[in-house]
Amino acid sequence: MKALPQISEAEFEVMKVIWKHAPISTNEITDKLTQTTKWSPKTIQTLIKRLVTKGALSYEKQSRVFVYTPLIEEKEYIGQESHSFLERYYHGDITAMLSAYIEDDKLSESEIDTLHSLLLKGARRD
Repeated sequence: MKALPQISEAEFEVMKVIWKHAPISTNEITDKLTQTTKWSPKTIQTLIKRLVTKGALSYEKQSRVFVYTPLIEEKEYIGQESHSFLERYYHGDITAMLSAYIEDDKLSESEIDTLHSLLLKGARRD
């Protein structure tokens, strides 16, 4: 698996908008994020520039407008972050992680049922 860029929480919020609406212009990104955050347009533009520098986004100039496209896939990035979390906090032991969530009542009965179904489905594949 290729190493993906480290993205801050704020940059991740920008990426979520771009993943959902790409290709998308600077103004469209700014419009969407000013509705859900208290960030100024300048802050949003700074975050976009950082993501370009990190190699998470590409852009092309169309007339006088910059249009952005992600260079990394959302699923790939979230998978990497999930793996990092599991390694960092549970030493790669998913059973320990799930046990902690279940014991602390962080999973509902419905979520546990869904996980049970997924595990059964995975066992059938083998």
